[in-house]
Amino acid sequence: MEKIFAHPEALYDVSTHYCPGCGHGIAHRLVAEVVDDLGIREKTIGIAPVGCAVVAYDYWKFDCSEAAHGRALAVATAIKRVRPQNVVFTYQGDGDLAAIGTNETIHAANRGENLTVVFINNAVYGMTGGQMAPTTLLGQKTSTTVNGREKAKHGYPLKISEMLALLPGVCYVERVSLHNPQGVFKAKQAIKQAFKNQMDNSGFSLVEVLSPCPTYWGLSPKEALDWIRDVMQKEFPLGRIK
Repeated sequence: MEKIFAHPEALYDVSTHYCPGCGHGIAHRLVAEVVDDLGIREKTIGIAPVGCAVVAYDYWKFDCSEAAHGRALAVATAIKRVRPQNVVFTYQGDGDLAAIGTNETIHAANRGENLTVVFINNAVYGMTGGQMAPTTLLGQKTSTTVNGREKAKHGYPLKISEMLALLPGVCYVERVSLHNPQGVFKAKQAIKQAFKNQMDNSGFSLVEVLSPCPTYWGLSPKEALDWIRDVMQKEFPLGRIK
């Protein structure tokens, strides 16, 4: 019988610590599959800042470095400039990349740093207690917006991908989702393209991944996937932006 499934070489065969229904495990696997497909495991360096995925190095079987909250792209810039032969990527959540690390994100992109970014957008702070994130939707309840996000008090959800796409140093931006198998397949294609861009010295690439957080959304895992499809994608439409 033809073998159609195999565990990625770049992913440790261990159970994850993530909550039931969390999308991080899927995203971790996609990154590992892409690294294997491109044959770059021995030259890949991942940067994981503070957040739910801070212990990503427990799952990826290649070199990783931690960074302070929001500083992943500063660390990635330094590593890539010192070791340009390596493939360097950051794996960041929305609170990290689009709030605490907004400065690093915008300026690394504007400089056209030859880096790859996997941006996990679950519309909430996960690790620190479910607070409102820059990407929290209007009306969405969090531990700091108990009555729902209000535009007059909190502003609008930040569309970081559309913002970065305007910068000349950015070569590629795409938004994908993990809400169904087809979406997962497209997410892998986008992540692979972002890695290929770096290998071709094309500049800054970012893939935004809409990912479920059932715990802080207060939904079941299935309901969380449906919420991405029915609600979240209206605010953050899928597709290639640049």
